[in-house]
Amino acid sequence: MDVGARLKEARIAKGFSLESLQETTKIQKRYLVAIEEGNFHLLPGKFYARAFIKEYATAVGLDSDELLKEHKEEIPKSESESEIQYTRVERSKENAAERSGTFFSVLPKIIVALLIIGIIGAGIWFYNQSYSPNDPEEIEDSGEVIIQNSNDNNQDTSGSEEENKDEEEKTNDTAEEDETPEDETGELTFEVEEVGSGSPPESTISITNPEEALILQFESETNVWLDVETGNGESLYGSFVTPENSPIEVDVTGEETVHLNIGSTPNLDITVNDVPFEYPIDPSERDHQRLLFNIN
Repeated sequence: MDVGARLKEARIAKGFSLESLQETTKIQKRYLVAIEEGNFHLLPGKFYARAFIKEYATAVGLDSDELLKEHKEEIPKSESESEIQYTRVERSKENAAERSGTFFSVLPKIIVALLIIGIIGAGIWFYNQSYSPNDPEEIEDSGEVIIQNSNDNNQDTSGSEEENKDEEEKTNDTAEEDETPEDETGELTFEVEEVGSGSPPESTISITNPEEALILQFESETNVWLDVETGNGESLYGSFVTPENSPIEVDVTGEETVHLNIGSTPNLDITVNDVPFEYPIDPSERDHQRLLFNIN
């Protein structure tokens, strides 16, 4: 028995009509008929085939995950897990290579700058040592020759140097008090690492400076399908976001990567720890999008 026949049999056993099932699942009647007859090409897309079948199975009391597993060869696949994992591994390798190349290209410049600073400092020190006289020097003033003892000069100079050091230390202390480390005042930020392409496009976004808890919130005024998975493929949410159940909150605290599959981006608002998120690709241009969050 194919998947459509199993769903139809379960619907009839539950005593549901197509009209009542349409009210329950919010899936149009013509799509329900197409699923029962196995005409998956009549659905809006391959992604919706799995989503609609999953919602249908839940509504008639079947185990949706088990049903999809048993009929995985029969149901159209939008994108294989192996392709997704391969893309993530390749992207991680490329990012690591870029960071390593940038560090080693800057390192010689840092070394040269430190050497120049050291040479200048040594030159100033030797100049000051050679310029300090130990013998009395003669100063002419109005035709008279005045003998000034170098010890007096050294005492005056040392006194002024001590005053200058005290002023510099006070200035440095004030500057240190005014400086505030970025990490202590850092706010949650988004950085687009890669804008997705293809169909559907998958964009990569870096989330920096999250708080101890990281909560994703989803809200919609229509019915929008949403998948939320961890980097290990664990499903955290997989259903419709509707006006009735909005807002949906998903706790991703402790995760390094989070994968989102959004059926209709123009109708789904996303916030991360109450900070609004903007899609890398204009939702008016690409309706169905995928997002990969790298959490730093």
